[in-house]
Amino acid sequence: MDQLDPGFKPYTIRLAVILAIFLLQSGCDESSHPLDIPPGFPQPDFPSDNLPTRARIKLGEKLFHDKRLSLDSTISCISCHLPEKAFTDGRAKSIGIGGRMGKRNSPSILNAAYLNLVNKDGGVKKLDLQAIVPIEDENEMGISLLKVAERLADDPEYADMANEAYAQPLNPFVITRALASFVRTLYSGRSAYDRYLNGDTSALSPLALEGKRLFESQRLNCVACHRGFNLTDNTFENNGLYEHYEDKGRMLITADSSDLGKFRVPSLRNIAVTAPYMHDGSLPDLTSVLDHYEKSGKAPTSRQSEKIKPFQLEPQERAALIAFLFSLTDEAYEID
Repeated sequence: MDQLDPGFKPYTIRLAVILAIFLLQSGCDESSHPLDIPPGFPQPDFPSDNLPTRARIKLGEKLFHDKRLSLDSTISCISCHLPEKAFTDGRAKSIGIGGRMGKRNSPSILNAAYLNLVNKDGGVKKLDLQAIVPIEDENEMGISLLKVAERLADDPEYADMANEAYAQPLNPFVITRALASFVRTLYSGRSAYDRYLNGDTSALSPLALEGKRLFESQRLNCVACHRGFNLTDNTFENNGLYEHYEDKGRMLITADSSDLGKFRVPSLRNIAVTAPYMHDGSLPDLTSVLDHYEKSGKAPTSRQSEKIKPFQLEPQERAALIAFLFSLTDEAYEID
């Protein structure tokens, strides 16, 4: 698919176009996957019991918008994953039912099809099970998945869609797998940075190109963690945010004290529109993030990753690095 027109906005229209193209190309073969994978991206691995089809994606999208997935029917998946914010919500920590504050900053779900371990601590082993966490978390949607299935069981539209997609009633298996199928349609890989990588030498400004050089330099060592097509190595690192962590991070999953304060290295894609930053949303803007890494390099905490190196940015270098980070924004999901 060609580079998207800058005027292109609603992601629901984008998905419809993707599906229409797929049907034309596939002869309506429901067993194939209608995914618009960006140029240069690898093919995701799909579970054999949940290959994405048009019917499964359509069901998942409907569930993604349905507030009945929360205890008091006030919160849907899209409440914390807004397309115009690259499927984050702009809050330090997400707000769930009854105004309850969540435990962590809402992550983007773009390119989540490539995750082997899901969530900031890697506590979920596959995307097909991830929806259980927010649905059953008392601070998020606060309801058991079984009760969600019971609540929606009498909806004739859901009954028909579940039968078409999975040949079974709308049960917990269907709900979680359909949501995962929808999330597997959400890709981000058409930024100015991607256009540059794909041969458009005018896509990046001179300032952004200088920032790219700094980003890739041994001096800053950003690429030690933020590399590859998705600008993350998907490891779990302690980035020196705190000496003492209220949220234990990866240690909550492994019970290994060496994992204290380790969280998934996030993708830097769309970083300019996903503030605030860090697992707890404690850094409000990119300037604060750069301040943190300059400080961490000079005075590392005891458990901080050895990948973080000391550096000092001049004002022009800081402006260049921020210009490069802005070039990672994919405009396809922006909504006025």
